[in-house]
Amino acid sequence: MFRPPIKGFVERSFTDWPGHTCAVVYLPYCNLRCPYCHSHELVLKSDALASFSFETILQDLESKKDSIYGICITGGEPTIHRGLPGLLRMIHEAGYKTKLDTNGTEPEVLEHCMEHRLLDLVAMDLKAPLDETAYERCAGVFVPASIIEKSIKVITTAGIPHLFQCTVVPSLLAEEDIYRLAEELKTLVGPHRAPALTLQNFDPADTLEPALQDVEPFTKGTLSRMQERVNHILG
Repeated sequence: MFRPPIKGFVERSFTDWPGHTCAVVYLPYCNLRCPYCHSHELVLKSDALASFSFETILQDLESKKDSIYGICITGGEPTIHRGLPGLLRMIHEAGYKTKLDTNGTEPEVLEHCMEHRLLDLVAMDLKAPLDETAYERCAGVFVPASIIEKSIKVITTAGIPHLFQCTVVPSLLAEEDIYRLAEELKTLVGPHRAPALTLQNFDPADTLEPALQDVEPFTKGTLSRMQERVNHILG
């Protein structure tokens, strides 16, 4: 079976799966170039990184199996790998639940994985309000808004747990951009479902775009106030 290369592994994480302890597997490469990305070595220089054997990872987790709820697949962008469904299936067969971190640029892959019950949780990063100028500014490349909208609809209608996240970079997103994104998300999901959007504060350390290392993040108080308003918008 064809498998995507694994370029990073954390055997125990307390932050990647809300409410649970999980292992994390990192896949290389990405189809975006977000200027605030901290994984740029994985994205741009992954061929120079050592690879991990999936069998070795399972062996390492065997003694910790009772304390590991699932395995989170992140990147890079996992959905650009042809072997992702097979990897998810092997994780299930090994007795672990699966979480996928994605940028939502491959809605057909998401749909396939959900239709085949390969995912137990999906976390999608939303980069900006759903207009293509704002999205390109935050994603580093052009992304059709229709693709992001389709992924949102696929995720929210699949009947599995899901999360939406947005990294707030002051030089790229104003407060009003965040509230506009929340309104758009509410409209796309519809009146009978209340999505959640978690705001993540920007970290200026070691960003893909060096100029962002001089940008001051929002204060905790400002971010908390923004999160409260987003929660109110989304109901």
